[in-house]
Amino acid sequence: MDIKEELKKFQDKVNPELKVFFDKNIKDSKENNFITTEALKQVKKITLSGGKRLRPALMYWSYLGVGGQNRKEIIKTSISIELIHMFLLIHDDIIDNDSKRHGVETIHSRYNKIGKIIAKEKRDSVHFGNSMGIVVGDIVCALGNQVLFKSKFNAELVIKALDQLQSIIARVAVGEAQDVFIEHKRMASEKEVLDMYKNKTAKYTIEGPLHLGAILGGASDKLLNKISEFAVPVGIAFQIQDDILGIFGNEKKIGKPVGSDIREGKQTILVVRALKNASKKQKEVLNRLLGKKDISEVEIEEFRKIIRETEALDYSNILAQKLIKEGKEALHNIGFNKESEKTLLALADYMTQREI
Repeated sequence: MDIKEELKKFQDKVNPELKVFFDKNIKDSKENNFITTEALKQVKKITLSGGKRLRPALMYWSYLGVGGQNRKEIIKTSISIELIHMFLLIHDDIIDNDSKRHGVETIHSRYNKIGKIIAKEKRDSVHFGNSMGIVVGDIVCALGNQVLFKSKFNAELVIKALDQLQSIIARVAVGEAQDVFIEHKRMASEKEVLDMYKNKTAKYTIEGPLHLGAILGGASDKLLNKISEFAVPVGIAFQIQDDILGIFGNEKKIGKPVGSDIREGKQTILVVRALKNASKKQKEVLNRLLGKKDISEVEIEEFRKIIRETEALDYSNILAQKLIKEGKEALHNIGFNKESEKTLLALADYMTQREI
């Protein structure tokens, strides 16, 4: 199975739903406030400029996997998790101080520039941009919940799914707090980093959407637990690969500045492992470059070289593959139908094969 082709087919189904949703809300917002209108236009631009719609796709395949029949409604409803994703990204971009998302200017960065034009003398345009980013993110979060609330599934299942969605958001917030704490800690342990990956990525990117789809398809709590045994290791592997792409990837393909994790001083598995294996001289270079805001291309390449030389890159790749294998073995015990199981198996392999 060509999973990239399958994801593209799903994008072609869900992107029109996102466009219709944004257009309606942009039109409705014009009656209330032009600020909201302009903000939603920028969110729409960022959302539709990139992204594989992985989370809505997982929600869709899980729903089908447990026997769900209403494909049209689950596609419409699956945009709820994409909107929640956008809400979290908007806030995450503020925390990471990223200026681009899918190659488009981030919300806080855009309003930072607007603030320089409209702000009174001595007002802080950065604070203005961050404040607007927080507020816009909150609006998108509310819209994501609203999509699920207004879906046409059984009311009892919708309530259960909404409850699960709040748990997902709360878990991500815990992971985000761990990420911020680790970033500012002198040196994190591998265990701390993996636990953060579990909360910030695995429970949200993989487990969350799968649970939402399964719940709307009528899955039992016992089945949800089985899904978690697949989702969590695969989700951690997904984050490890994301870290690799963040240092070794192509900016045009990943849609954000390469090296941003280095600039922000993130202690990823790559970094933690490299520091553990590094010589005294290599540690000095890593610590000097980690968190350097004006890091050059030459310095990024120097950082990459040490990651390779300390075998941190090889270690991370091997760990990701081990986790994928664990997840795939658990997938066979869930009892999804053949269509969903085959797709999710291919997707698990794709997690660690995304392009560098």
